[in-house]
Amino acid sequence: MPRKLLFLLPAILLSIALLPTGCKSTPTTTPAANQYPQKTFPVRGKVISTDATHVTLQHDAVPGFMDAMTMPYKLKDPSIIGELHPGDLISATIIVQQDAAGFRDPELDHIVVIGQARPDYKPAVQFHVPQPGDAVPDFQLLNQSGRTIHLSQFKGKALLVTFIYTRCPIADFCPRMSRNFAEVDKALAADPKLYANTHLLSISFDPTYDTPKVLRSYGGAYTGQYTRETFAHWDFAAPPQKELPAITQYFDVGVTPGDSQTLTHSLSTILIGKDGKVVAWFPTNDWKPADLAAQMKAIASS
Repeated sequence: MPRKLLFLLPAILLSIALLPTGCKSTPTTTPAANQYPQKTFPVRGKVISTDATHVTLQHDAVPGFMDAMTMPYKLKDPSIIGELHPGDLISATIIVQQDAAGFRDPELDHIVVIGQARPDYKPAVQFHVPQPGDAVPDFQLLNQSGRTIHLSQFKGKALLVTFIYTRCPIADFCPRMSRNFAEVDKALAADPKLYANTHLLSISFDPTYDTPKVLRSYGGAYTGQYTRETFAHWDFAAPPQKELPAITQYFDVGVTPGDSQTLTHSLSTILIGKDGKVVAWFPTNDWKPADLAAQMKAIASS
């Protein structure tokens, strides 16, 4: 049976806390009977048991939804049940409907097995977990202007890197990363000297679709400058397809095909110092733009 879940090395993703924090409502356009606006929450926990359509999960606290507890969840895609075993550690998205009385009809989707109780699958690749002091390889990318850039060209500056793809439909994943970067960009722009000694880089892991033209349109929308954007401080780029595995594995970005041309993926944001070495790595979305801007200022001023 083809595997429908994303499996990554336990040592890698066990270090990742809840993938996204905070939630965005996704209202339906014309609610039908028993149809309410949806909210999504990230969750991580251990599979206790399964049946044909449900998984009982012992999970951590889910901010804004519930405290830590053990309870059954309906699977949005029951066909994956054969991939889940008691004792497996997973991360997932809880999808709930919200009405005046509260949340209802929770379902689990976007399940990622981060630790297997029954090791019936051995990952084919070794992912690297970025650590402070790691020298970053000189990866090559094609940016929004159709120009080849290298990570080494940003040495001497504080560089903030994140991973996105332009078609990402989950508000708390790529769109949130891009909004956060826009806030960092705006904060740094207030000091021209600081602006000149820092740089932002959003790397797409969907190079086939995210061409320079697509990245230029996407990036201009997030900077708010649209066709007037010069991209002097914030590049949007993608690696050549053949080099994609090397860069995603180095920065611990797990990517697997999803439904309807979507990609299931983990998050990775990296702060790189002027010497081209990792300063800090953020595998979730709970970092604050103001904090990262302050760190970049400290690096650029040192």
